[in-house]
Amino acid sequence: MSTTPLQPRTRDFARVLGPYFAIIGITTVSRGSEMRALLTGFESSPVWFWVTGALVLLVGLAIVGLHPYWRGAAAIIVSVMGWAITLRGTMLLAFPKAFMAAANATIGMDGMWITASILLAVAGLYLTYVGWRPTPAAPEPKTEAAPRDLPRAA
Repeated sequence: MSTTPLQPRTRDFARVLGPYFAIIGITTVSRGSEMRALLTGFESSPVWFWVTGALVLLVGLAIVGLHPYWRGAAAIIVSVMGWAITLRGTMLLAFPKAFMAAANATIGMDGMWITASILLAVAGLYLTYVGWRPTPAAPEPKTEAAPRDLPRAA
């Protein structure tokens, strides 16, 4: 594991994003046969690009803005995912046709999106572990005993 102590904010993001990524990755693999239908339904209405893109972009910018840490594996995963989510939201809003072309091509390659989903789930499980594991107790500083007040001689 990492020897770099976790920033409290990294731990907070790991607690939220870890289970989310794990659930999304596992669910995507387990419902793989429905992915093409979900994508087709998404593509059927242009409003989905705006609504989803705006929300995804907001989440990505919140992660990027509130998590400027890059030390340690957990911090790197949170920051990289924040930037990836920001890019995804931007693509949905600004370039929906290019986004859909890439999504359709990816769904067509079963091995690629299944591998990506498994990697997302593994990253999510790691973040969940890092975010929710008990923190080791900080060692108590040694304090020297205060000198006793001795009565003065004469």
